[in-house]
Amino acid sequence: MDLGMLLLLVLSSAVCHSAESTYYGGTVRCTVPGYMPPDSKWTGEVQFHYRENGRDRCEQQFSWECTSGYCNGSANRQGPVVQTTDKDQSGQNLWCQSEGHFTRNFTRDQKTQSYTLSDSGCCWGSNVNGKTNWTIHTEVDLGLRVSPGPPTQNTPPVTATVPTLRVPQNCFSTLPLLAYDPDGDDVRCHFPVNVAHPNITLDRVQCTLHATGLLAVGLHVFEVLLQDHPTVDVNMTGYKSNYTRKALNESYASNPTPTPFSRVPLQFAVEIQPALSNCLPGYIRPQFFTPTPSHGDVHHAAVGHLYQLEARVKTAHAKTFDFQVSGPSNMTKKIRDEGFGVTRLFLGWIPQERHLRQNIPICFTAETKESQSEMRCVVVVVAKALALTGEANVSCTENRISIAVSKAYLPGVDMKWLRLADSSCSLTSNQTHIMGTMSLKTCGTKMEDAGDFMVFKNEINSFDAVNATITRRNRINIGFSCRYPKTVSISNYYQIHSSNYMFTESNFGSFGYTFEVFKDSKFTQKVDPSAYPVKVKLMDRLYMGIQAQADLPKVQLLVESCKATPDDSASSSLFYDLIEDGCLKDETVKVYPGNRTQFYFEVQAFKFTGSYDQVFLTCTVILCEVGNPNSRCDQGCLNKASRRRRRDLPNGETDRHYITQGPFRVVRETQPSADQKTGAGEKTGAAPVVDVEATYFLRSDMGTIVFAGLFIMTLILLTVVVVYFLKKSRAEEHEALIAYD
Repeated sequence: MDLGMLLLLVLSSAVCHSAESTYYGGTVRCTVPGYMPPDSKWTGEVQFHYRENGRDRCEQQFSWECTSGYCNGSANRQGPVVQTTDKDQSGQNLWCQSEGHFTRNFTRDQKTQSYTLSDSGCCWGSNVNGKTNWTIHTEVDLGLRVSPGPPTQNTPPVTATVPTLRVPQNCFSTLPLLAYDPDGDDVRCHFPVNVAHPNITLDRVQCTLHATGLLAVGLHVFEVLLQDHPTVDVNMTGYKSNYTRKALNESYASNPTPTPFSRVPLQFAVEIQPALSNCLPGYIRPQFFTPTPSHGDVHHAAVGHLYQLEARVKTAHAKTFDFQVSGPSNMTKKIRDEGFGVTRLFLGWIPQERHLRQNIPICFTAETKESQSEMRCVVVVVAKALALTGEANVSCTENRISIAVSKAYLPGVDMKWLRLADSSCSLTSNQTHIMGTMSLKTCGTKMEDAGDFMVFKNEINSFDAVNATITRRNRINIGFSCRYPKTVSISNYYQIHSSNYMFTESNFGSFGYTFEVFKDSKFTQKVDPSAYPVKVKLMDRLYMGIQAQADLPKVQLLVESCKATPDDSASSSLFYDLIEDGCLKDETVKVYPGNRTQFYFEVQAFKFTGSYDQVFLTCTVILCEVGNPNSRCDQGCLNKASRRRRRDLPNGETDRHYITQGPFRVVRETQPSADQKTGAGEKTGAAPVVDVEATYFLRSDMGTIVFAGLFIMTLILLTVVVVYFLKKSRAEEHEALIAYD
């Protein structure tokens, strides 16, 4: 066992439910108010917050008893205090949710490394899984993170769901869950050990359920554990001992998963309903439109100040009668029918002192008699005072966003402590404004399908030094966005072809890259955006070029890596390296000469094994000052033994940035020969192969062609014969007339 303090909680129902009073899921989280010193004899208060889902009754009085660990009995027990947070107004007991909170005082003891709170009880609602008893299990490391920076406690991931999820059988494809980590740790979602769900897979990174087939009609019970891991190895302290929490290394499946900081439970039920005649959002199923926030958005609120959330939904052939909401207990909900199938939701909440420094999840769905909208969740971060917002001018063009914030509205703010959503992108300034420029796919810009618009969002936030213990700077949060009507020119430009990338860094100013596909090795004629996705045949030559532009006159470009993936996600688990650490890895890659800011290359077309028919290329690029011998550009190709770990960027180079090209769509040969065989150049892992379609379909096509040809030839012969006899008959008649004369 690690030397960290593991807080083990086994939470379950202590009340024997009646036949009507059933359990439909819940979650629990903990917070430690104030500063927790690295003292092995520390005694302090830990707050627990839980939400329970049900239908008719949700205010169950659980007895959270400490059954092991040094809890000092019931003297340190406060609560729980339980309140209903949401309930349907139909009187049919369709859903309800309650929120409870309680506190425990824990004492560090060298002899005890875990604490247990437990009860046993029953019962899940009647479900196709056959589950009755339920248990919520959570583990939290109360050791302190001491490197980098001053000692701080870990904050577990935040998650929640609405009380009841409903999906028509033929409409269920994906279910994104909320998995927000306040510390920026890597969160992975897992089903319990030895638990599997027919026709369901769980994307551990995105925390999303995917349907691989039809689910049986009825209630399906799910239990998910959220685990948070550091992005780099972190030194911890506790019990007068030091230990390390290891970062994830998912490069190879054989790597053991390190112990996480915490395990946060999420239990919920999904009711699979009879199939609908139409699954299109906005037809029968409600569809969200602006100004509805995106799933996973982070909002900010302050103690004593009103926080508001607004959502708008539309259905053409159903009526929205209510909204399910999972949120804090003192939140208000108002619904307004605006006619023509449009309904608005208004949520209001005033955070109290006890909510300070908490991360509060809020989830909501729109309800019709026949179905339910997608679930959207946001996280509200509660601070002591409101964040400064400033006045900003936002410029939206076809492929980029520019923002200029007036310094007059941000008195005393130092630009070097501001950053965009992606911390690798910084800002520039002049005497009057703070400015930033980015393309639609860079610097952490997120795309939201808002129904009637495509919305691209980013934000400017303040941050503190890593080793800072105190701060005297105001908190800054400036969100900005560009909305584009759903026209072919805008949506297709983003989804199909995006070749221009803009960035801003304080040392380099504004700079950008273009990533283009060319028609031949002369690299003069670009493939037109209207031709995307680019259709290629296996073994075709692909010609591509990367061009850098920068404010500084003397810079050089390094393409450090390029990898192929079957989708446009650079973090895809299925990939194939073409260039790695500046070294060519694929034998078909050929680099052509160019100037210092150009990189032209070719590669033979390929596809991934399996049912994938598209390939995307993602390259990592760096700009460096010319003549800097310590820059990454001057190092060129590095093997793993000599690879430099870049902790602090030198002044002479930019951060790494990712640019993507594609998709390339592999098409079959039009007239394959009969003796074609599958290529034998397979490599281990995700290497591409030459793939040939089955000949059965080709033979069928050829048979059809032969039959059609014979039929046409028969018609031609019949026509010739008819014409011949007609001419012969006319000639005989003509001769007869002459003879008569």
